[in-house]
Amino acid sequence: MKRIATLIALFSASPALAASGPFFSLSNTDFVVTLGFLLFIGVLIYFKVPSLLAGMLDKRAEGIKAELDEARALREEAQTLLAGYERKQKEVQERSERIISHAKQEAVEAAEQAKQDLKDSIARRMRAAEDQIASAEANAVKEVRDEAIRVAVAAAKDVVAKQMTAAEANKLIDDAIADVDAKLH
Repeated sequence: MKRIATLIALFSASPALAASGPFFSLSNTDFVVTLGFLLFIGVLIYFKVPSLLAGMLDKRAEGIKAELDEARALREEAQTLLAGYERKQKEVQERSERIISHAKQEAVEAAEQAKQDLKDSIARRMRAAEDQIASAEANAVKEVRDEAIRVAVAAAKDVVAKQMTAAEANKLIDDAIADVDAKLH
């Protein structure tokens, strides 16, 4: 109790020195204000307002802590999802690179096959052209021979006709008939 009186005296000493007249009088406004303040503090302590305020602050702190924990969990979940999506993106990138590589390889193989097919086609056409040329040469040679034979026969006929007598012609006819008769029988 002595301590409380000392505290009251200590808090009220400065206003008491400034006021005129006795300090512990109800006509002194400083004393009345000090009493009202102490009464207000007493009422607050009686109704346990500081513990209520502390409880509310603790409850608010727990709410903030729970929100921070939830935010941390959401952040970790988001990081996990991000890592998953990055992994999937990397897999898709690798798969697309493999597909592109495979497509390029198939295009190169198709180009090589087309080149080979073109070479084969050209070779077949060259052989066909060479065969046609050879056939045409053979036909031309045959025609030239046939013409040469016809010309030679015609020339020989003229030469033989000019040099041959009737008796020799009859003898040749008889020999030809005998030759045919021998071959047919």
